[in-house]
Amino acid sequence: MSKRPEIANCIQTGAFKTNYHDLGQGFPVVFLHGSGPGVTAWANWNKIFPIMKDDFRLIAPDMAGFGFTERLPGAVYNMNVWVQQVIDLFDALKIEKADLVGNSFGGALALSMAIKYPERINKLVLMGSMGVSFPITYGLDQVWGYTPSEANMEELLELFTYDHSFATKELIRTRYESSIQPGFQESFSSLFPAPRQKGVESMAGNQAYIRNIPHETLIIHGREDRVIPLETSLKLLQLIDKAQLHVFSHCGHWTQIEHTEEFAGQLKGFFKRG
Repeated sequence: MSKRPEIANCIQTGAFKTNYHDLGQGFPVVFLHGSGPGVTAWANWNKIFPIMKDDFRLIAPDMAGFGFTERLPGAVYNMNVWVQQVIDLFDALKIEKADLVGNSFGGALALSMAIKYPERINKLVLMGSMGVSFPITYGLDQVWGYTPSEANMEELLELFTYDHSFATKELIRTRYESSIQPGFQESFSSLFPAPRQKGVESMAGNQAYIRNIPHETLIIHGREDRVIPLETSLKLLQLIDKAQLHVFSHCGHWTQIEHTEEFAGQLKGFFKRG
C-alpha cells in the first residue's frame, strides 16, 4: 500500500490499470469525480468515506486521464472511453448493479452510464452535474484552461467554494503539487482544449436521451456555484421523470466539501429509501 492516500487499489480495466478506492460493506455505491486539475477520487470524496462506509461499499476510481490511473502512450479520452472504463471496473469487481454518484464531469458520465447501461445502475445522484448544454461559465473556462501555478490553483479553489476558508493554504499546495505530478498536466490540458464550449457540448451529447432515464435520481447543487450554473440542475429536474432536487444555500461547486455531513445525509436517506 502506498503512503500516498490518493493511491489505493489497482485493477485491470480493458487495456490499462485503474487506481480505485474500495472500502466499507453493503450495497455498492460508485463515486465519479469531477474534472479539475490535480483531481483524484480521493481529493473529491475522502471526507464522505468515513461517514458512509459503515452502511455501504464505497468504490471511487480515478478516471482515465486523471489521478493515478495508468496513462497509456497515445491514449484518447472521451465519454465512450470513460463509460467503458466504469463498466470494465464493474465487471472486474464482479458488481452486477450499483448506485452511482457523479460530481460535475462525473455527473455527465453517470448520465451516460444510465443511458447506455441502465440495467447496471440502481439509483443515480448528480451533484453540480454537467450533461446539458449551457454557455460556459468563467469558472469552468478557468478550470479547464488551468496552467500550473500556486496562484492559479488558489483562484480555482476560491471559484469552487462559497466560503473561501475551505481553500486553505495546505489544500492549495496539495492540489497544485498533485497537478504537476508526471504526466498529469499533459493529459489534463489535452482533455478540454479551446474553444472550451465544445467540451460543454460533448458532455451534453446524450441530452436527447436523458428523458428516457428510468432511475430514481437525486440532483444536488450549490446555489452559489460559479463553475456549473444551478440552471443545469433545473434542466435535469425537468428532463428526468423520477428526479428530485436539493439546493444548498451558501454553497459553491464543492457541496461534498462545504456541506459534508448534510451531503452524506442526503445520500444515505436517498439510497436507503425503498
